[in-house]
Parts: sequence; C-alpha cells; structure tokens
Amino acid sequence: MEGCMLSDANYAPLTPVSFLERAAVVYGDRTAVVSGGREYSWRETRERCLAGASALARLGVGRRDVLSTRHGLIAGQVAVIAANIPAMYELHFSVPMARGVLCTLNTRHDAAMVSVLLRHSEAKVFLVESQFLAVAHDALRLLADAKAKFPLVIAIFDTGDSSSSDGGGLEYEALLRDAPRGFEIRWPADERDPISLNYTSGTTSRPKGVIYSHRGAYLNSLAALLCNDMTSMPVYLWTVPMFHCNGWCMAWATAAQGGTNICVRNVVPKVIFEQIVRHGVTNMGGAPTVLNMIVNAPASERRPLPRRVLISTGGAPPPPQVLAKMEELGFNVQHGYGLTETYGPATRCVWRPEWDALPLAERARIKALQGVQHQMLQDVDIKDPVTMASVPSDGRAVGEVMLSGNTVMSGYDKDAAATEEAMRGGWLRTGDLGVRHPDGYIQLKDRAKDIIISGGENISSIEVESVLFGHHAVLDAAVVARPDDHWGETACAFVTLKDGASATAHKIIAFCRARLPRYMAPRTVVFGDLPKTSTGKTQKFLLREKARAMGSLPMQSKSKL
Repeated sequence: MEGCMLSDANYAPLTPVSFLERAAVVYGDRTAVVSGGREYSWRETRERCLAGASALARLGVGRRDVLSTRHGLIAGQVAVIAANIPAMYELHFSVPMARGVLCTLNTRHDAAMVSVLLRHSEAKVFLVESQFLAVAHDALRLLADAKAKFPLVIAIFDTGDSSSSDGGGLEYEALLRDAPRGFEIRWPADERDPISLNYTSGTTSRPKGVIYSHRGAYLNSLAALLCNDMTSMPVYLWTVPMFHCNGWCMAWATAAQGGTNICVRNVVPKVIFEQIVRHGVTNMGGAPTVLNMIVNAPASERRPLPRRVLISTGGAPPPPQVLAKMEELGFNVQHGYGLTETYGPATRCVWRPEWDALPLAERARIKALQGVQHQMLQDVDIKDPVTMASVPSDGRAVGEVMLSGNTVMSGYDKDAAATEEAMRGGWLRTGDLGVRHPDGYIQLKDRAKDIIISGGENISSIEVESVLFGHHAVLDAAVVARPDDHWGETACAFVTLKDGASATAHKIIAFCRARLPRYMAPRTVVFGDLPKTSTGKTQKFLLREKARAMGSLPMQSKSKL
C-alpha cells in the first residue's frame, strides 16, 4: 500500500532481552530473584547481567554476528551447567546481551555426555556451578584425549562470595566485579538470530541441539504469561529446571511482568509448601511427577496454602486422580503439551466457565486433555502422517499431532536432514498420537513407539496408566509392551507402591480388568522404582528393554483375554 515504510521508528527485532530493560525501570526496587538468604532487585539484576555481558564480550563471546546456517551455528556459544540459582537466571540475559548463544546443559548428564555436547555445541565458554565441577573436569579430560578444542571454564560458587573459590581459575562473581562498566547491549541484527541452544533428552540416541530464535523466545514468553494468568508482579517458584527449554521460557517471561523468582535447589514437598507460604507464591510449574509427589506428601510436610496457586504441568498426561487431589489441596492445575522443539508448552487445556459446575472427577478428566494451541502458535492438528489429511474430530480417529507457527524451532544444529524430516510437509511432526474431540480440543493417546499392538488391537499405555493411578496403593506407574507368543505383545505394568501400602500383581491385574477391556489390562506387573529423567519423565525405553529381557509370555492353552 502506498505510504507504507519500514524504518527504525516502526520496527525493532523482537527479543526477550527487552523485558529486562523495562523491568529495571518499572520494577527497579522490587525483588527480582530470591535464593536462600540473598535477594536482588530488578535494578541490581540488570546491572549484574550487563556486567556478565561485558565480561563475556571481553572473553571473545559475540565478536562475530550470530548466523544460523544450514550446517550449524556460527556464534559464541556459552554453555552452562547449574541448578536453579541466580547466576543461571542472569545468564539468560547476559549471554544474548553479548550476542552469544546460551546452551544450558542437563545437570544429570555424566561426563561422557557433557563432553559430547560441548564438542557438538562448540562452546567457547563453559560456566560450571561448583557441585558439577568434578563432572566438568572429567568431560574436559575426555575432550583433551580426543584432541578436541575445549572451552574456557568459569566456576560458579553459589554463595555470592568469590572467597568460596579455591583460586584455581576464573570465577563468576569475580568476573562480574571486574568487568568493564558502560557495556552497551548488542541487540540482535535479526530477530531470527539464535538466542539459545537446547538439547533434547536423548533417551535413545545422541541428543539433538534445538535452535531457539530471539523472536520465538519473545513470543513464547508472552504465551507463557497469558497461559498462566500472570499479571503484574507474580511470584514464581522455580520447580521447573531452567536448563529445560529455558525453564519453559519462564526465565524471560517473569521479567516481562516484574515477577519475583524464587530459586530452590531441592524440589521436594516440604520445601515447596514452605516457599509457597513464606513468599506468597502465585505460580509454579512441574511435570506430573512433581504433582504426584505433592499429593502424596505426608501430612507433616503439608502447609495450608495462603492462596490458590496456579501450577502449569506438562511432559506427560497427568492422571485425573492426581489432578483431582491437587485441586483439593488448593492448586489450580493448568495442563499443557509441548516439546523442546516448541520452546516448551505449545498447547493448553483452556478452561471454560461452564465446566466449573461439573463433578470433581469430570473436571479432572477434562483438565487432562491437551487442549488447543496457545495464542502465539499458529495451529495444531491431528493428521494422517502419510496423506497429511486431518483426521475426523470425533474423539476416536487417531493421527499424529502436528504443529505449525512462530514458536516452532528454527531447526536442529548441524543436522539439516533431521530438520527437514521433522518439518516435512510444512508441519512439525511430533511423533505423538492423538485424537481431536468435537469441541476442537486434542487428547494425546501415546507416543507412536509406545502404542501396544495386541492381537491387532491398539492399546494406549496412557489409558492403562490412568487406571493404575486409580488404585489406592499405587504411587507411580508406567506401561510398555512385553512380547507375547499368542497376542504378539501385551501390556506390562511397572508399578511403584506408596509407602506402607501393599498389593499383589494378581490384585493389580484384577483391578484393571474390572475397569478396562480385558485385552487392555496388563498381563504382567513388576514392582519397583521407575527410572526418570531430570524433568520427571519416565524413561520408557529402559522399561521396554526390561520387558523384552523377561522374554515372551508363553501361549496359554485357553486364553481368557
């Protein structure tokens, strides 16, 4: 249209770094970060982030413009392995301020995996919290043995006092203190420039490096605020690891609204209830494992909540029984669904007022749905992965969950083939199977690899798990396929019992058969703790290996299935 023009007056690249600049003005004297006995205001947090950016720039981070190429990133990658501490939060701003790319590493990785990721990311600087220094040193030794380049290491001693250092190298607080003042933020030249590199969980193979852009991080942060009803000055309890999808983008989102970040090391019920009461927490997040831990906390560790706390959950469909108990305790659970490739949560089970009058069990069933795309994602659909046709919205037709929009990753670092395959057909293919209900809400049925095919019938492990959680003695449960001579495969349940509770395999199977079609009920029950990732997801690939190692169930002379 005649008269339109693009200029500095009406366009600036979107970046969540701008949230910090505004927060320091509007909320300057308000508390930004709380960790133990330390508190930093938003003005102090901005000053510390600027000092961090200045120190990183002096070390060579961001000397070249950041580019994203078909073959990988060209940038000053800054890797960090740390718990949810102030330094970890600050690096989400200081690294992009220096025009670097933040690469947060899973705190449960061993030295071998850390060395693989350092080599893949080509990190120039590696910040390591003191409790992970031994793992980091072993990882660097592996890099040296492989004659690979290794980064400059900076130790973080989470006491606010550099005297904790042994003087053997660079230390975070000392770098901030000695950094040249007057640093000018290096704003991105293009909002599509990478801001962070997040590695997938890598349960079956080497993790993939997912590239987030400034634009995507900005938009997903706003979506996080909207989805979690976070108005001005929320109080956010950090029970989601900041290394996981940049804390579901909450590391940036809390700055946009001048929130207070309550950092905790130990995510256990006693600490959660204490922090909620002490700081007046309004919002938090966590995988269904965290919810399960809360509802099964002993009465001695629970505290009456001063207000209803909104908790966002995702990563696996939460059992309706757990959702119901959370509501009784005073939590308002908001259920979402997403992947590392979508900056964390991409959909939300948006609540409708007319559902308030429904019975508790029915409300819990609805809350377990994955819902609809958030405001910053273009679309979510359930499609036939071959024809790409949408399946009928009847709640029965199963297809692959696919997503598209501005909060889908830029791609996999140094893996163009995997990027093209993941986004083949113009949609992000999740590998998850689901249905769409007549009201438009989607429901996850299973990972494609987790569907159990028994005698030609599909068994959703999620549906069987939901029934298992309804048993009074069951604390945790996961269902995978076990080979079966007659049916091909049948459901095998791995179950963790509550403390002091007892149940036999026979009783668990009978409980399921009373509530499920007989072919869906487990034929095998194994008791014990379930293997988990650091974000609370059950590592089903390990359970599948255990089920296969048991061997095939023999054919029964007269099957009752």
